This record gives sequence, structure tokens and C-alpha cells, in this order.
Amino acid sequence: MGRRDKPGDDEEDMRKNRVEDGGGAPHIRSMSEIIPMKPVENGPDWKRMAHAIRFLTENYLDQPSLDETAQAVGLSPFHFQRLFTRYVGVSPKSFIGHLTLDRAKQELAQGASVLDAALDAGLSGPSRLHDLCLKIEAMTPGDYARGAEDIAIDTGFHDCAFGRALVMMTDKGVCGLAFGDEGEDAAMLADMRARWPKAHYRESPARTGRIAAQIFERQAGDVPLHLIGTKWQIKVWEALLAIPSGKVTTYRGVAGDIGNAKASRAVGTAVGRNPISWLIPCHRVLGSDGALHGYHWGIARKRSMLALEAARYSQARPSTSAIA
Repeated sequence: MGRRDKPGDDEEDMRKNRVEDGGGAPHIRSMSEIIPMKPVENGPDWKRMAHAIRFLTENYLDQPSLDETAQAVGLSPFHFQRLFTRYVGVSPKSFIGHLTLDRAKQELAQGASVLDAALDAGLSGPSRLHDLCLKIEAMTPGDYARGAEDIAIDTGFHDCAFGRALVMMTDKGVCGLAFGDEGEDAAMLADMRARWPKAHYRESPARTGRIAAQIFERQAGDVPLHLIGTKWQIKVWEALLAIPSGKVTTYRGVAGDIGNAKASRAVGTAVGRNPISWLIPCHRVLGSDGALHGYHWGIARKRSMLALEAARYSQARPSTSAIA
């Protein structure tokens, strides 16, 4: 191994904060107990980083130190900090500091609209997400009514910061993105196939892997989305795309943005049926009180997604202090 990095501020304990989660049991089991792994010095290490994120998310109230987190994934503190920052894009300290979702709750309390937030972030349109340009095409109502009959869907499983990712693609683009833990591939696939029971499915990890690299390694480029749903669901999903990364809104807020402020319950149902998680950011929708009211792939995973985006957002903003 080469020169060891000096330990950073991550070794300091961070203050404790308690945040109550909302209810709602996930369809797939929540992130499981951490399993120590043998050190790996070279090559992609998404599994190890997913374990670290899971460990920090499940134990953030105890504010685990850098040493404790590194030990949980079988690495030295120096190597762990270097790998985490490289793969996740923020430091472990920054990530755990945003797991309380305090800033998200403050924004909700201020009542800022999603449109205002988008304009403030300088977005050119609702398809902007990090360095990806999302190009949207919706399935015709007739094809959807037939259960996506005769539609061919390629599938592939890939490791990412949030565990296992199932990427699903038609010839027109990504139609599904699901998350789970190791050992849950079959359950994830069954969950997604139930949405389009008449489609034809084929394994194509090489094709889906190229898109997975764009999504999770934050490679610039176009990512086509193929939305398969009812007219109402697609309208809600398109509204979700207007929520900038690092920002949040409420179900009532989404309903207001699509011109029907009384439809928050129907919006919630459509949000819960979103088949392209992360890219169509249903995780950015909270209860009116700022609580995490359920997420199909697990409350802990939703919290980690929000924390990661908030940390990246804070990192990208110009510092107002002389000391960064």
C-alpha cells in the first residue's frame, strides 16, 4: 500500500440528535445487521460502502466514530475514509451529520415551494439530476392497460451505495429501479415483475450495468426513462422530477404543484407506486411534519438517500465562512 492518509475530523464525535420516524413497513425487509467483511485493497468496493452507509444510518443516534465504522466494514480508518469519500462523494462525517434531516425539516417549516427551490438551484428543467440528463417517454395508456404485453424488459442486479440495485430497461429506457440487500434479488425481481405481469423479461447485466455506472458513479450523460403507469401516476412522477437534489417537499406540496391541493392522499398512492426509485425522487417527499412516512425499499434507505443528497448539496454550495 502507498502512503497512509492523516486522520481527518471524522474521528471526532458528533453531537447527538433524535428524530422520530414515521410509520409504514417496507415491502422488502429493512437494512439488516452489519456483517464485518475482509479487507479489499483494489477494485470497485460498492458492497463495502453500502455496508458502511447501512451501519451509519442504523446507528446515527449513537454517532459512531470513524474508527467504529471502519472496524464494522473491516478496514483501517485511513483506508475507509479514503474509500468512502471516493465512492460516495462526501466524507463520513458530512454524511452522518445530515442523517438527522434537520435541514430538511427547517425547509419544510419555512414553506418554500418546490418551484421556488428549483429556480433557486438554477435548474433548467424538471429532468435535471446531478450530472444526468433524464429524457422522459411515457408508455401509451393502451399498452399500460394491457399489462405491458409484448414489451421486452432487460434486467440486471448491481451493487451501489444503497445495497443491491435492480435496473430494468425497455428498448426506450429505464423503466424500473429497485433496491434491496444481499440475498433479496429474487424478492426484488418478483416485486417489480408483478407491476407488469405480461411483459417479457430477460437478464442483460451488461446493458443495465452501463446505465448503473452512469447513475451511481455520477457519470455525465443522458439517461432515458420509460414511464409505465396510469396518466395520473405519470403526472405525479413528473412532478417529483421537479424536486431538486438536496431539497424536500410534502405530499400536499406535490398535490399543489400539479394543481390539485386536495389530492394529497392520491398523490401519496402514486408516489408509493413509483417504479424508478432514486431517479424519480419519491424519497424527497416527507410528511407535513417532516417525518419519514414509509418508503417501499425501507425507511433506513430513504434516510440514507436524503442524507447523501443533503451532504452533496452542502458541499457544492459556496462556503460563507473563512474556514471551510
